[in-house]
Amino acid sequence: MARLSLFILLLLLSLVCITGAEKPARFPRRSRSRAYIENACTKTLYPSLCIQYLSFSANITIQTPQQLAQVALSVSLYKALQTRTFMLKVVKELEARKSKDYQAMKDCLDQICDSVDQLSQSVRELHRLERPDVEGGDNVFWHISNVETFVSSAMTDASTCLDGFPGRNMDKSRAMIKAKVLNVAQTASNALALFHRYAAKYKP
Repeated sequence: MARLSLFILLLLLSLVCITGAEKPARFPRRSRSRAYIENACTKTLYPSLCIQYLSFSANITIQTPQQLAQVALSVSLYKALQTRTFMLKVVKELEARKSKDYQAMKDCLDQICDSVDQLSQSVRELHRLERPDVEGGDNVFWHISNVETFVSSAMTDASTCLDGFPGRNMDKSRAMIKAKVLNVAQTASNALALFHRYAAKYKP
């Protein structure tokens, strides 16, 4: 499963023509790319999380708003895929045991599946936005609006799922799912903020 997850991440990053190392590594020095990421992430709601995920590999160079938006959306999709995979396993176990928590968890899984779909579409839409024949035309604002709508919808789906986890008293499995879903919502929020920064160049 770990190899499959890594493959998915590398596949997503290939959309932006960035090559990453297989193992996360800390920056031995505060490189120019790291400084750029840290500065950009201060404009997000979850800067620490933003820096953590965008600085996960020493071999990735991020120095433009376009690269930030591309990687942030890809990372958000990757986290949603991870969460969906984990939840599928939990839901199957609950169904087999005929647990009273099955339906609530299944509803949450449906929301996360929707988040995956929305984030997948946002990545594809950003790719279309960067096509040379799109730039300068009326389609630019259409694609920008689509990305914003897709990512916002993914955040709403994750938040709806979180509504099913009230209070703090819950078992380990539910607590882990809540943490993963919250992570999806937060990475999507950061990705949207960084996309807005990138999309600003198209505005008059």
